[in-house]
Amino acid sequence: MKIYIVIPAHNEERFIAKTLDSLAAQTLLPKKVVVVNDHSTDRTESIVKDFCNSYDFISLLSTDSSEDHMPGSKVINAFHQGYKTLDDAYDIICKFDADLIFPTDYLEKIAHHFTQHPKVGMSGGFCYIEKEKDWILESLTNKDHIRGALKAYRKECFSDIDGLKPAMGWDTVDELLAQYHKWEIKTDESLHVKHLKPTGNTYNPKAKYKQGEAFYRIRYGFWITLIASVKLALLKKRPRLISDYIAGYFKAKREQQPFLVTEAEGKFIRKLRWEKIRKKLL
Repeated sequence: MKIYIVIPAHNEERFIAKTLDSLAAQTLLPKKVVVVNDHSTDRTESIVKDFCNSYDFISLLSTDSSEDHMPGSKVINAFHQGYKTLDDAYDIICKFDADLIFPTDYLEKIAHHFTQHPKVGMSGGFCYIEKEKDWILESLTNKDHIRGALKAYRKECFSDIDGLKPAMGWDTVDELLAQYHKWEIKTDESLHVKHLKPTGNTYNPKAKYKQGEAFYRIRYGFWITLIASVKLALLKKRPRLISDYIAGYFKAKREQQPFLVTEAEGKFIRKLRWEKIRKKLL
């Protein structure tokens, strides 16, 4: 299968070489890798240029979305800039972060899942972070969810969900819409990816209400938002975030922020979420 990869990168001079080295060492090489250098002020661009000179499947695009590292919008706007430079001759399109080290068989195993299971629309492994010289699972989500750092989409699924939404919550919306279009999500617990920079540690402080706003824009409704807020805050071991998330939800509702999904999609999403909640309780 032909794999294309887009990597948004903002000031990643400490990590980008390790990410590209791990992709260049894959047992199944990608056909194209586009690194989108988004307003970096460090050596990110020069490091990527060295890789472009060494590997003909790696290319560089420099763009300038914004200086604020706001969750969701910045990274997806950069992704789209890179995606627009690609042709459509791919089977799998990936959005990867610039601070990951992939096992050498990562792309081969991902391609295997898509080949063996025609209804799999998205697939991915799991992020591990270093703690006390050991690599442990970065357990911020359920094991049936693919982290935004390492998304891989079947071409047809990517088309059905109409690409990625440039907003906080994009990496939840994509999976919900994939299921709305009857695609399956496949995670592989054997694929351990080293995540060199823990999630969200460079986000702008102004982003504290964004998660709650995202719950509103996905049409969760208040009660699912409350349950999701409690769960996420406890996973992050920061219970004070619950009030920020709820405040963000009501802020979005008060401002009548635009929804990310249609009314029909929202109804499906709420039904799916309640089913999962009931299964856990029972």
